[in-house]
Amino acid sequence: MTTANIRRLIGVAAPLWAGEAEVVTSYWSSPKRTRDTDLLWLRRQCFKEFWGSGVGKYDRGGVVLGQLKNLLAKGAEIDVTIDRYEILEALDGVRAEYSHYCAFADLYDELRPAGTAKLNPQALEPWPEEDALTAMRYRHQDEHGALGMRACKFTEGGYCTLFSAGMALKARSGVDGKIAQACARVYDDEFEHMLAGIAGIAEENLSADDWQLMERLVTDQLHARIRMRNAQFSFPLSDARLAAIARGEIQPIEFDYRRARLAA
Repeated sequence: MTTANIRRLIGVAAPLWAGEAEVVTSYWSSPKRTRDTDLLWLRRQCFKEFWGSGVGKYDRGGVVLGQLKNLLAKGAEIDVTIDRYEILEALDGVRAEYSHYCAFADLYDELRPAGTAKLNPQALEPWPEEDALTAMRYRHQDEHGALGMRACKFTEGGYCTLFSAGMALKARSGVDGKIAQACARVYDDEFEHMLAGIAGIAEENLSADDWQLMERLVTDQLHARIRMRNAQFSFPLSDARLAAIARGEIQPIEFDYRRARLAA
């Protein structure tokens, strides 16, 4: 039953993952694309890698600094109430997230006009659709506890669609080839994080009502992710196309069940 429920949940998510992918792939050839819009989406991705991943900049500390602060606070409990390898695993996670920030920040600094300021985390800001997604995640966690958190972990990264769409530019030269390289540096880490989020659901022993709620939370979050990504990339998709995607008028993304089984 758990396998069937996970497959059904993936089936619900797959068209919305495809919608997020369409945002990014449409942007690469959009007439709206300029160096300024490239710098904009890179700044915003740096915000997500440093402050985001479902964690807001000003309230819950940020995915990098927030976790480091939490780890420092737990230092006296290592090998007392906290296993040493739990801390090691957490540090590995922080290092991975920070390396993703570095990948996109390095690209931003390479592309920025001469004489403009180098990127730094304190200069990064969210945008309204990112704030809306974050608020929804917090609301789901606050209202539904562990189930809400599990839904957030399931949707985190959007099946790595930004990174896979970026990697598809590898045959191009210039800035597109550099985008492909940056996305490739991030893709494997994020894919494994996504698989871990899916695998963890099997351990929750959810009821039929829990599964229905999970589907609703995941659907709401993934719709918000598409709006967030469309704004990040300067709105390459029209409102009409977004509405069509919401109605399911899109070919679902093909989930890699083989890789998921190997990860498990």
